[in-house]
Amino acid sequence: MEELFLKKTFNSPEVEFIGDTGELSMEGRSIPEDPGEFFERLIDWINEYFLTPVEKTVMSIKLEYINSGSSKYMLELLRIMKINHDSGKDVKILWYFEEGDESIEELGIHYEQTIQIPFEHIEYY
Repeated sequence: MEELFLKKTFNSPEVEFIGDTGELSMEGRSIPEDPGEFFERLIDWINEYFLTPVEKTVMSIKLEYINSGSSKYMLELLRIMKINHDSGKDVKILWYFEEGDESIEELGIHYEQTIQIPFEHIEYY
């Protein structure tokens, strides 16, 4: 499967989805002008990936900030991960938050409780 790589901008995170390894990562801030347009590419890619996934899929999320428009789409991405987790696929979510950034830390907890899939919460300095 072809990789999806989007360069980090001031408004959007770097995205690196590698189908051959099952490594999916997002890093940066997510405040795109049109979150639907930005996230639809990611949602389409992940849906296609899960038709023939590798043995283990790990999604690493390391956000500096995410606005409410993006948050809605992030939940959709995470719901796709949950559906596949619940169907028996090996899916892991790594949620990174900077030391002292309670808002991103709490957002990860909120997402985890909302979609009911275990996250690994990782504080970095």
